[in-house]
Amino acid sequence: MFGAIFLEVIFPILVLMALGLLLQRQYEFKLKPFSTLLTVCFMPASIFLNLYYVDIDLIVLSQILGYLLLFTLVMILFSTAITKILHLSGSEAAVLKNSVSLMNSGNYGLPVSQMIFSANPLGVTIQIFVLIFQNLLTYSYGLYNLLSATKSFKGILLSFLKMPIIHALILGLLFQLFRIPLPSFIETPLSYLASGFIALALILLGAQLATIQFGLFHRVVLFSIIGRLLVGPSVALGIIVLLNLDGIVAQSLFIASSFPTSRNTATLALQYNIEPELHAQVVLYTTLFSCLTVTGVIALSTVLF
Repeated sequence: MFGAIFLEVIFPILVLMALGLLLQRQYEFKLKPFSTLLTVCFMPASIFLNLYYVDIDLIVLSQILGYLLLFTLVMILFSTAITKILHLSGSEAAVLKNSVSLMNSGNYGLPVSQMIFSANPLGVTIQIFVLIFQNLLTYSYGLYNLLSATKSFKGILLSFLKMPIIHALILGLLFQLFRIPLPSFIETPLSYLASGFIALALILLGAQLATIQFGLFHRVVLFSIIGRLLVGPSVALGIIVLLNLDGIVAQSLFIASSFPTSRNTATLALQYNIEPELHAQVVLYTTLFSCLTVTGVIALSTVLF
């Protein structure tokens, strides 16, 4: 089962990431325009259509929200405790806290979910809610960890509300709630964009990883790998059992907990010059090792749920 899941789900992802890495090494693209294109165009289209097509009730939404709040709280407390035990400095502590709490739910998690739950839109929709929640967490808790004095809460909130994925979320929910029909001349181009999301997201992720250099295995990197890839799924499984979740909801949330550290942590660290190299190393190594751990979690989820 492990080998089959790796070949069917993870290996195609690695192929596209490797393609992005090779293309970036060969042509040295400017990645910011591609990243902007992904976040303001392809990802919102994918999010909108998934919400538009799926049927989801308030009970499932409340289960997802309750799980996310509890899971995030436990991971924040765990990472904070580890920083105290290791006596980490302020900047290194910020790296560990963010790397354990913030997951790559966008250009890694969403493509994985779309591959796994291609026949069940609910699984993808749950991952979209995880993605939105993680973005909110990144630009609030994550940014606060890096440089709390630089940006006010109002500034963080305004930046978040300007994100196109939030607009796509609201529109998707409105169209779903009020059963608003989508004209074919709008639905067709959105479908084209959504279809291209997986390829562009993974190629871009590989290109971004190409800019990161392998370095010494810092202790923060080691505990980040353990916290994000091993402790995260373990905590998730415990909460899923505690909340008595089952089926696609449990499976999707369990898989979502296994994704590597968010690429946005390295981007923010570079922007504010807070341990940018260490953040980049964490992103690189958690992404590489996640090929094994995500495969294991997917295999386990099919057995448990």
